[in-house]
Formats: sequence, C-alpha cells, structure tokens
Amino acid sequence: MELSVWLYLAAGLAVLVAGAELLVRGASRLALRFGISPLVIGLTVVAFGTSSPELAVSVQSGLAGQADIAVGNVVGSNIFNVLAVLGLAALIAPLVVHQQLLRFEVPLLVGISVLVLVMAHDGRIGLFDGLLLVGGLIAYTVFVVRQSRREAASVQTEYAKEFGGAASGWFSRLPVQIASVLAGLGLLVLGATWLVDSAVSIARALEISEAVIGLTIVAAGTSFPELATSVVAAMRGQRDIAVGNVVGSSVFNLLGILGIAALVTPGGLSVAPTLVHFDIPVMIAVAFACLPLFATGQRIARWEGALFLGYYAVYVAYLILAATQHDALPLLSATMLGFALPLTAVTLLVLWAQSRVRSG
Repeated sequence: MELSVWLYLAAGLAVLVAGAELLVRGASRLALRFGISPLVIGLTVVAFGTSSPELAVSVQSGLAGQADIAVGNVVGSNIFNVLAVLGLAALIAPLVVHQQLLRFEVPLLVGISVLVLVMAHDGRIGLFDGLLLVGGLIAYTVFVVRQSRREAASVQTEYAKEFGGAASGWFSRLPVQIASVLAGLGLLVLGATWLVDSAVSIARALEISEAVIGLTIVAAGTSFPELATSVVAAMRGQRDIAVGNVVGSSVFNLLGILGIAALVTPGGLSVAPTLVHFDIPVMIAVAFACLPLFATGQRIARWEGALFLGYYAVYVAYLILAATQHDALPLLSATMLGFALPLTAVTLLVLWAQSRVRSG
C-alpha cells in the first residue's frame, strides 16, 4: 500500500478538525451576536458543531456508495464518545453530572439507539427512517432550548464563562465570523472527501471490511473535536461541558447524521449484518451503562474512566481479531461474555442502588 494513502488519511483528519474548529467558533460568535444564551450555544451549536466531521463523512460516504462507512462512522463515533472521550475526561478529573438535561438525554440516547437497531433490522435505513430521525432532531433541539432556561445558576455560569465572552480583535467582526463558518464548511467537505477515499483504499489493501474501517479509524478520527472539547473542559474544571458535549454529540450523531445521510443517499443506507448483530447492540450497551451514573448525579470516578477506556481497547481489539480471523478471537469473546461484562453490570447496578439510597 502506498504511503500517499496514509498521508491523505492524516491530511483528511487534520482538515476535518480544522474545519470543525472554524465552524464552531464562527457559529458560536454569530449566535452570541444574535442574542442566543451561552448555555443554548454549548448544548446545540458546540455539541452539533463538534459532530460536523461525522456528518460530512457519512453524507460523503452515502453519496459515494460506501454505506458501511457512513453507518459504521456513526455507530463507532458514539461508542468512541462514551468509552474513550468520557473515559479520558474522567481520568483527567472525576466528573460530577449536574445538568438536569442529562437526566433526560441519557435515557433518550438509549431509546434512540434501540430505535436505530429496529430500523436497521431489515438491513436498511430508508427514506422514512431518515425523516423520522431528522424530525426527532428538530423536536430535541426545541426541547433543549426550552429546558435550558431551567438550569441551575452554576451551570449557566459555567457555560457563560466558556462560550459567553465577547469576541475581541479581528474575530469580533461580522464578516470574519461569517467567513469562518463558510471556510469551516468548505474544509469539512474537503477533509471528508480525502478521508473517505483513503479509508476505502486502506480497507481494500488490508482486505478488511469498510464497516471495520468506519468503526475504528474513521470514527475515532472524526471524533477528535469531541475529544479535544471534553478533555480541555475537564482540565479547566468545566465538567458539565465535558459531559454535555459527549451526550449531545451522540444524540446528534443518531438523529442528525444518520437521518440526513439516509435522506440524501439514493435508496437509503444499507446496513451490514455485523453492524446489526454486534456493533449497534454494543452501542446500546455503552449508552445503557451511563444510566446508573447519570440518573442521580453520580460522580464518574477515575477508575470508571479507566474502565471505559479499557473496554474501548477491548472493543477495537475484537474488531481487529474478527477482521483477521485470529486464533485469539474465541478466547477474547469468552472472557468478555463470561466474566468482564457480567462483573461490570453487577458493579453498575450496585453503584446505582447506593446512589438511590443516598438520594432518597
């Protein structure tokens, strides 16, 4: 395989991240200019903007006929968001969930994930499915805007500190802000094209499925903006931003990205059987694992962050072993199914029960 393919992959990722940064910065300042509150900007513009690389890649993949990359990118990004991004943020600084919104959003994320599995069960996410998902995104955005007014003063202050500062210097000018949004969109399209083309070439050269490439390299690469946002927020002590970005982006991935990609792809998105029978259920399990932690404002401790990161490493290892049909695959599967997953489930249930006793 030629070195130029890997260079195109790296360049595509770099251009995607740069485009997302320009888009989020420009859109945030425009929103502030027109009187939208910092909290709403953080929960919508920033959370959706950090998912813009996934949107660009999935739409480009769908139009190019690589539906496995389009769907795998969304599923893989949601798994990466919770296990890797949230895990790393918690490892840096234990996270405490204060937002009332998250008490609703996490069950919503679980419900949408299950709905996507039902939609994909026939092997396709079609036009009607896409319309339903995009309609859900519109309803969700309206809900976020209305509920943001009920947030605690501490959360309002946290978001105002991060997103409410007036732009200074060159970036305070309206034409610059508009140009930033347009340039960000252009870079997203360019980066998505390079990333999809190089990912397809790598998959064919390594003789592994496009779905695996979408679930790993593409998903992790397009989630870099979420990773950067949440890690920096955790380091600054802005823990609601770190958590809200992950959950908000994951909801947008399913409703917005999958919905829009299904609408613009002729005939809808075909879904590989491996995605239906393994990867989407893993995505559901990952979202479900957040319920005991988020439902009662439970602290996400460092050891839990390390556990999430460990599970992501195991998940990627499983995908690689399965793709290459390695001899170690049965041992890894038996270990996970017979020991690690049941132990984790019991631990989460105990934590949830303890938090319910303390809160009630």
